Amino acid sequence: MSMKVGLPDGTQLEMNEGATLGDVAAAIGPGLARVAVAGKINGRLADLSAPVANGDSVRLVTFSDPEGRDTFRHTSSHIMAQAVKRLMPEARLEDGPAIEDGFFYDIETPRALTPEDLAQIEAEMEKIVAADLPIRRREISRGEAIALFQQRGEKFKVEFLASLPDSETISIYEQGEFVDLCRGPHLPSTGRVKAFKILSVAGAYRKGDQTREQLQRLYGTSFPDKKMLKEYLLFLEEAKKRDHRKLGRELDLFSFHDEGPGFPFFHANGTILYNELMAFCREELARRGYQEVMTPMILNEELWHRSGHWDHYRDNMYFTRIDERTFAIKPMNCPGGLLIYKTKLYSYRDLPLRVAEFGRVHRHELSGVLHGLFRVRVFTQDDAHHFCTPEQLPGEIERIIDMIQHFYRTFGFDEYEVFLSTRPTGSIGSDEQWALATNVLRGTLQKLGIPFAEDPGAGVFYGPKIDFKIRDCLKRLWQCSTIQVDFNFPERFDLTYVGVDGARHRPVMIHRAIFGSIERFLGVLIEHCEGNFPLWLAPVQAAILPIGERHLEYAREVAHRLQDSHIRVLLDDGQQTIGHKIREAELKKIPVMLVIGDREVESRTVAVRRRKLGNRGTPSLDALAADLAAEIRSRCPLPIS
Repeated sequence: MSMKVGLPDGTQLEMNEGATLGDVAAAIGPGLARVAVAGKINGRLADLSAPVANGDSVRLVTFSDPEGRDTFRHTSSHIMAQAVKRLMPEARLEDGPAIEDGFFYDIETPRALTPEDLAQIEAEMEKIVAADLPIRRREISRGEAIALFQQRGEKFKVEFLASLPDSETISIYEQGEFVDLCRGPHLPSTGRVKAFKILSVAGAYRKGDQTREQLQRLYGTSFPDKKMLKEYLLFLEEAKKRDHRKLGRELDLFSFHDEGPGFPFFHANGTILYNELMAFCREELARRGYQEVMTPMILNEELWHRSGHWDHYRDNMYFTRIDERTFAIKPMNCPGGLLIYKTKLYSYRDLPLRVAEFGRVHRHELSGVLHGLFRVRVFTQDDAHHFCTPEQLPGEIERIIDMIQHFYRTFGFDEYEVFLSTRPTGSIGSDEQWALATNVLRGTLQKLGIPFAEDPGAGVFYGPKIDFKIRDCLKRLWQCSTIQVDFNFPERFDLTYVGVDGARHRPVMIHRAIFGSIERFLGVLIEHCEGNFPLWLAPVQAAILPIGERHLEYAREVAHRLQDSHIRVLLDDGQQTIGHKIREAELKKIPVMLVIGDREVESRTVAVRRRKLGNRGTPSLDALAADLAAEIRSRCPLPIS
């Protein structure tokens, strides 16, 4: 008996009753059958062994699809866990999800794992892949699952199962002697994982809770062929060279200390970078009609109830007691800006009102997710809030997008992707408000001809948003700029303006950030340019390198002349050879080196050397100062290495 299933191109494929997703792939063609890793039945992701029914809509998933990569790497994590269990039967499994570019598995082992252990685990994984073990899904009752994992000594699995209702149906996956609790889907067999690598091991508290067991977290990655793995490992080597934490130490930019985990300490060089980013932003704010404000870091509990953060963000907030009342250290700047708005009565003639704040915010991030400047517990947001009439809303969004694009050009980010995030579960506000805000964001992007993808349910609790993700020189995407339309805060805080008709009306609020956070943007910037900052950003803009002691007097004169032109200089008055001084300046990534010898002293010139470009002539001191000052003012984009 035959049936028909629908394919993504709208065609109908005739199949025998009882056919599976794998059968559909084979019917379409042997090429697809070889590369399919899972499929979707009416939008639901499933194993290739899942049966299809008459009238189903079917799409096959390959490694090139995000869901396909997750499926492939989730199976890889099971293979790694199976290898660990073979080598250490007393090990106890927590869980092992796919993550971006790889996978991990948290495992309680009898001792900390060593590099030698990782090599043995990889060798055992090779055996499991070579055996091409079939991977089978079974569904059993909760009671059966508890008995199964108790028998296998998997205490973490049993604890999780005990938290589920009695009526829950449990899915497990089996490959050879290995059994794991899992929703799936998975590959049909272990032999499909052609190339893999265990990348590292680290300690991790169970569920990120410092009061719970210390586990070993094994990180790995996998690909359908060895060429893709080799390319990825080369990419990782390049990424290591650009790691902002490594460069932060080498260039004396910032540090982290046990006395303040997750709280960055900016050194003098890093503070220069930080301040230059904010100075550039402040110039743009003034040019684009913003006011700048400052709001307190600590505000009382009632405010956070009113804003909704208490219900939606409390777990990420820090608290303190003042005068026997609870106060919160702000995780966002918006409520303070709303209170400032309420101090005046605005007319429609005053709008749009653009209010900016470089607000210091604190967020309680789990220790396991802290990562250099990318994920910290305190950071500065280049926040702004636009208060406008509904009619002004599209124009304000266009102006913000223009500002974002200008920033990206200035810093050499030529590629970015745009996402429209829609209403999440648990949000506040009416359907009509959400629809209006979402349609304005979508319509503005369409009007400007900006390609975008929709990210359903990824908006913030008070409104939809546009996110800009910049692509760096290694083609990685980083979330930075955001534009959020909010009808809810003005209502919650009873904000009004006097309209043309003399009546009170509710303004619309736009939340926007360009850098996102200064810290995170700086981390991305460091890795993007490998610490080779352009002249205007570099902590030291020119190194003055006298060849001998007799050249020091003129070298000091050069230093003073450049400092008078607000150029940051370093005078290397050491006794080393000029070759050594040049190498040191190169290692410090100083963009301009000024060599001074007998000829320069006599002619009152300087021999200019640009990093990675070599000798650039011998201008007079005044001409050099003018040229460097002009280049700094122009803020030329980054010289990407």
